[in-house]
Amino acid sequence: MHIKDKVCVVTGAASGIGEAVARAYAHEGARGVVVADLKSSRERLAKVAGDIDALAVTADVAQEQDIKALIAAAEDKYGPIDVFFSNAGLSRKGQETASDADWDVSWRVHVMSHVFAARALVPGMLARGSGYLLNTASAAGLLASLNSMPYGVTKSAAVALAEHLAIQYGDRGIRVSVLCPQSVQTGMTMPGPSAARVDGVMQPAEVARIVIEAMEAERFLILSHPQVHDYVQRKASNTERWLTGMRRLRDKIYGAPQAG
Repeated sequence: MHIKDKVCVVTGAASGIGEAVARAYAHEGARGVVVADLKSSRERLAKVAGDIDALAVTADVAQEQDIKALIAAAEDKYGPIDVFFSNAGLSRKGQETASDADWDVSWRVHVMSHVFAARALVPGMLARGSGYLLNTASAAGLLASLNSMPYGVTKSAAVALAEHLAIQYGDRGIRVSVLCPQSVQTGMTMPGPSAARVDGVMQPAEVARIVIEAMEAERFLILSHPQVHDYVQRKASNTERWLTGMRRLRDKIYGAPQAG
């Protein structure tokens, strides 16, 4: 799909990948761009919208009513949505002992937000015979997140969800892609050791360029770092060896777990 003359919605658009892709959509000649983010990011969101002549809508993607309201606002302004980039994300550290609240918000933002968008958009896209659902997961969703089990598990679910959408609707006019970046310089990039940065930190604008190219090719899996493809191949070819290697990487980056 080419973006020119399309109506595009981007969540998590006040900064990072979302902002960069929204700017890229505008640059590519989108007929209308709608940018969404939390109320706490209202000022930054307004700046992005002003720069690219977009509509800014505050929304908490963890709430289905907010997704519905966002879609309604976009359609009222520009008409039917051609592209919905469900990009908002967050990071909560910890393993299985992470709080129920951290597990819940990770699940709602990383998985249910995509479900909410699909529920609202798929019927209309099927009726028109066209549409594009682009969801952000993570390389962690294909591999693992060593310092955040809630992040890695829910991002894995996001990849599976995108696969299901592609299977169900990919031959019925709805294109589906899942973006699985490794480390990108965003507000979620924290100081300190990180396994995600072993292959370098990419800038959001470069990821946006990759997204535009992948959408033109209608490619399902979008990787920012090509090395991830090789890692996935290794995981599939010998899972036991991959798990051993991931433990070694864990020890190298974060230190070996203490006994007791």
